[in-house]
Formats: sequence, C-alpha cells, structure tokens
Amino acid sequence: MIIEPARRTLSVKEYYFSIKNKEIARLNAERAAKGLPPVINLGIGSPDGSPSEEAVEALCACARRSGVHGYQSYVGIPELRQAMAAWYERWYGVTLDPATQIQPLMGSKEGILLLSLAFLNPGDKVLVPNPGYPTYTSATRMCEAELLPYDLVEADGWYPSFEQLEAMDLTGVKLMWVNYPNMPTGAPARRDVFEKLVDFARRHGILLVNDNPYGFVLNKPQSILSVPGAGEVCLEMNSLSKSHNMAGWRVGMIVGAADVLQQILKVKSQMDSGMFRGIQEAAVAALGAGPEWYEALNAEYRRRREVACRIMDALGCSYDNNAGGLYVWGRVPEGEASNWSDKILYEAGVFMTPGFVFGSNGANYLRISLCANVPTLEEALKRMKGL
Repeated sequence: MIIEPARRTLSVKEYYFSIKNKEIARLNAERAAKGLPPVINLGIGSPDGSPSEEAVEALCACARRSGVHGYQSYVGIPELRQAMAAWYERWYGVTLDPATQIQPLMGSKEGILLLSLAFLNPGDKVLVPNPGYPTYTSATRMCEAELLPYDLVEADGWYPSFEQLEAMDLTGVKLMWVNYPNMPTGAPARRDVFEKLVDFARRHGILLVNDNPYGFVLNKPQSILSVPGAGEVCLEMNSLSKSHNMAGWRVGMIVGAADVLQQILKVKSQMDSGMFRGIQEAAVAALGAGPEWYEALNAEYRRRREVACRIMDALGCSYDNNAGGLYVWGRVPEGEASNWSDKILYEAGVFMTPGFVFGSNGANYLRISLCANVPTLEEALKRMKGL
C-alpha cells in the first residue's frame, strides 16, 4: 500500500457478514465439486419477498419518463416526505411536519453514520446496547468517540436496566442507541420502557435514537415519538427494507426535531446527490399499502417462524415464543454459539449467525433469519438431524 490508512480504520474490521459470505462462497465451490447442494444461508436478514405491485409499477412508470434521471433533492421529493408523514400518523399516531421533521435516507444504516458524523467529536461518549446492531459500534469508533456499552440480558427480557444506567458515569455522553422492536433478540417495543428511556434521556441531556425497522414484522407498530415530550430528546430511524420487502432499494428515514435533522442534512448533502426519483415514487406507493399488505407479510413470516423454532428445538436451544421480528434468537444448551455455528455450517451445510457478532452478551446464542421460505427451512432442518 503506497500510503497508510487513516487511524480510524484501525478501530473497525470488515463487516462480519461480508467476511462470512466470502467463506460461504468458498464452501459452495467445494461442495459443488463434491456434488453437494449449496449452503443454506440463514444468516443475514435480507427479505426474499417482492415489494407490492404498486411500488414496482411506480418505479417502472417513472423510469420511462423523461426529465427524471438527473440529480434529486437531498431532502427527497415533497410527495415522499408527505407519504412518510402520513404513514407515521396512520400507523404510529405520531404527527410530523413533512417539510422539516423528516429526512429520507438511503436506508437507515446510512443514518447511523450520518448522525454520528454530525454530532460526535473524538472523546464523546455513546451508550450502545450489548447485544446490538454492530453498526452502532463501528460508526462510534470511526468517529473516534468512546463506547459505553449497556447490558441487555435475557433475565430482564432484553430491556435496559435503568438501575445500571443510572449507576454509570454519564459524563460526556451525547448519544444513546436503542432498538425496539429489538434485533437480534426479538424483544418487542414496550410503552413503559419507552417512557423510562425518554425520561432518562431528558434528565441527562442525551440525544436518544430508536432504530425501528422491525415494527411491522410479527410486531405491533409503536414509535418512541408517541411518548409525550419525546420529540425534545429523541429521533427515530425507520426503513422500508423489512416492512415492504425493499431492502435492496435502500429507502429509509430519520424523523424528529427539525434543528437536529438540519445538522444531519449538512453531512448528508456532502455525501450523495439524492435518491433516484423512481425509487422515491415507488416508496410513496409502498407506504400507501393497507392492512392487508402487512397481514399477508406476517402470515408468511409466522409459517417460517414455526419451522425455525423446530430447528431450535432440534438443536436443544431455548427461545422466547413471544418474540417478534425477522429472526429467532435461541440460547445453545452449552458452550459458545460460535462453535455450534461452525459445526452446523461445516457438517450440515447450514449457516446460522452466532450471537457474539452482536456483543459479548450474545455469545451463547444463535440467530436464525426468517428470510428463507418454508421448503428451504424444512431442508435445513432435515440436514441438521443427527448432528
């Protein structure tokens, strides 16, 4: 390498699933040479379903028009912001000003880094859940801020211990990441927990951010912004990836106080040149879906979850039948889940995510994604019998 990489890159590694996908590709080549079928990947949560016909048609119709293929506004077309506001009003009971309180994103993952860049200086502290989405940690590190992990444990239902939080040295804490409904554990959003979080953030002068992409998947949609006073201290990120089968389309949003979003826009406007208009119009169509869309989505995920739970049973794992979201999270009978994951991958040709990826409190857990159809999950179960 002709020059040294930036010091900030030393604090992060290549994303786990990027590394694992390369390993699985190598294994698939070896399996093909032996006449074996490819690995069944139950790892990452990339929905295999299609968006609504209305969304697809809106994209195609726009793409055929002239005058729509140039750069777009950094804040999205008015119709998209209005559709996002209407969606929040309809499903969450939260009123937002579409002109000032909604910032469309190219997926909510983008928003994690944009928000971190907008507000974190080296040495600032960030409260990050353990276990939790790895990008909260990597974005914090790349901004040279200090991680302050807080525990989520099964005994507490995977909700924060406010006694533990209050006992921490919170000097210099600027941000707190929360994620309900939770990934990877499936713990549902709870109004009482949201109220306590809002109170905690207000008393300690912390910007609280709820990452909320799983609210429509085997969950009842709830927003932290529905708590009175939350708008003063909270932001919420949301996405069409899971709720509308549009993960690869990269459509998300961050909503909340106008002055905070303006700071995020400062950063975003330096990083991209707007989302293709056709995708924005498709998102408008998708957000207009009625309850029948979500009912069909969840009927399919319920069928898949039933088989995924049978896989956990076959492995002797314990899990919460009341959990929701796009995954089943199970505790292995003994040892570390990484060993179980490797054994299942190499001996059965099935990949399940080991929980250490999400933090030390996940070390004894495996995660199964529901982004595989019932026959594929049934085949995975068949392969694992006798392990």
